[in-house]
Amino acid sequence: MNKAWFHGIFVALIFTLGLAHAQETKSARQIIAEAVVLTDDSDAQVALVNSLTGMGDPETEPLLTLWKEGGIYLLPGADGVKIPVTLAGDPDATKKESAVRLDNKEPYKDAAGAVVRVASNTEIAETDSSIRRAMKAVIDLSKLAAPDAKDRLMAISQLGMERDLTKLPILEGRLKLEKDGAVKRAIQEAIALTQLRSPDVAVRLAGCKALEEIHPLSAKDALEGIIKESEKAGDKELLSAAKKALAAVEGHRSTVNFFGTLFRGLSSGSVLLVVAIGLSITFGLMGVINMAHGELIVVGAYTSYVVQCVFAEGLALSPFGIKMTLPGMNTTGWVYEMYFVIALPMAFIMAALVGLALERGVIRFLYRRPLESLLATWGVSLVLQQLFRMIFGSNNVQVNSPAWLSDNWTVNDVVFGWNRVFVIGFAVLIVIGTWLLLTKTPLGLLIRAVMQNRNMAACLGVRTERVNMLTFGFGSGLAGLAGAFLSQIGNVGPNLGQSYIVDAFMTVVVGGVGSLIGTVASALGIGVVDQSLQQILGNPVLGKILVLGAIILFLQWRPAGLFATKTRSLES
Repeated sequence: MNKAWFHGIFVALIFTLGLAHAQETKSARQIIAEAVVLTDDSDAQVALVNSLTGMGDPETEPLLTLWKEGGIYLLPGADGVKIPVTLAGDPDATKKESAVRLDNKEPYKDAAGAVVRVASNTEIAETDSSIRRAMKAVIDLSKLAAPDAKDRLMAISQLGMERDLTKLPILEGRLKLEKDGAVKRAIQEAIALTQLRSPDVAVRLAGCKALEEIHPLSAKDALEGIIKESEKAGDKELLSAAKKALAAVEGHRSTVNFFGTLFRGLSSGSVLLVVAIGLSITFGLMGVINMAHGELIVVGAYTSYVVQCVFAEGLALSPFGIKMTLPGMNTTGWVYEMYFVIALPMAFIMAALVGLALERGVIRFLYRRPLESLLATWGVSLVLQQLFRMIFGSNNVQVNSPAWLSDNWTVNDVVFGWNRVFVIGFAVLIVIGTWLLLTKTPLGLLIRAVMQNRNMAACLGVRTERVNMLTFGFGSGLAGLAGAFLSQIGNVGPNLGQSYIVDAFMTVVVGGVGSLIGTVASALGIGVVDQSLQQILGNPVLGKILVLGAIILFLQWRPAGLFATKTRSLES
């Protein structure tokens, strides 16, 4: 234990106080070349490998890995000194490769000035277990000084999980140098967790107090272990400190769960809102029970998939047994990442076109006949589902999120996924845009006039059939946008829409048929309540059942929903 402890202190001193004199004058490549040739002195090799700690030389890790994997060879040099070389990767007919000096990356030449070629059976620079352990330590610790904060954070998290006391001085040294706030907090957490392993009670007390202050979620198991040990040992001071730290961790966990559940509820409600707002147009304003609304969502989702494939390598389809190929643009980088920007309007347009075809082919004959429209659109939904299977197959397809939607923000351990933040923001824009369309544009005026009194609007010269067609197309396009959003959250398949159609109808009915503000309030309310019940009960199915039961009871109390819409047609 003492030997390991002093070894850790030695490495920490190198890491925190700077490089040794040899490191100031030599690169990592030169130090490794020097270590390789000391085949008879393993301790000296380990010391040289350890001296690489904290250098920050980008060649350190690949060269140590090459050495460990037997990629460094030893050639006889002048005065019996061996020359370490690597192979250039240019085998000739005899499978010999050009030798490259390890210390300076220059070709290794013989006395005549010709480049020496080496066979793969040449003497290899060997390693033993102590050298490999030193290599691993250097490689792991080299990431503590990585230029990218994410790489440093990952390395520190790994050290924190190891809770190796010999690494404690290294973490403490790095803490003095670190400038990034998130990484600094991770180092403090790793130090405190490691201190709990110390045989010194004072160090363990310091760890408990530090964990009480920073209260990381990962400390629960370690603190529970300390509580059990201190109860057995009868150490009341350590027991009290561990219990206080655990209480702080549990309190922080409750806060994280609360805000995490609230965010998930808002994001789920926003997804539900985007799904339901199109239905609020077609069902709430037009009075059409469109059971094919879910398939319009699928149209938008598959449109996003097709756009992604066109931006990539293309797509092979076999509709009705006819093989077709959509050529791809083979884009990369930021151009490929912008595919979703194109997919959004395309999803709206394609779903709107399908909606227009549905309205012209079926719906326009069934206005004011809700039962017939329900049965007809249900049949259309079955046809569309089978059509999706014939074109894209019955298996789900994956739509990859662009990089600008794939990451997340972490605020005080609460994770905010960019894709869900995007859905929330875009849902707000859709609501505002729909409200402006209905209240501030000539088309919105015509829509409201037709929905309030169709016959009077027709008598005043309003072309009610065209208004019906445009309104249904707009509602269908919004469903397509919902499908594009859903493609970023899960897989896309022929039955995707069926997972949301019931929830969408519930949202519209609870909010009030034809009420935009009611749809918003209902969607967000159902989303937050559903996520809260899932968090409390730990059972998603039971949570859904309770939400459905609550909706049924609510509709018994207010059959017209939260915001009942009054029109002349209803009053008559």
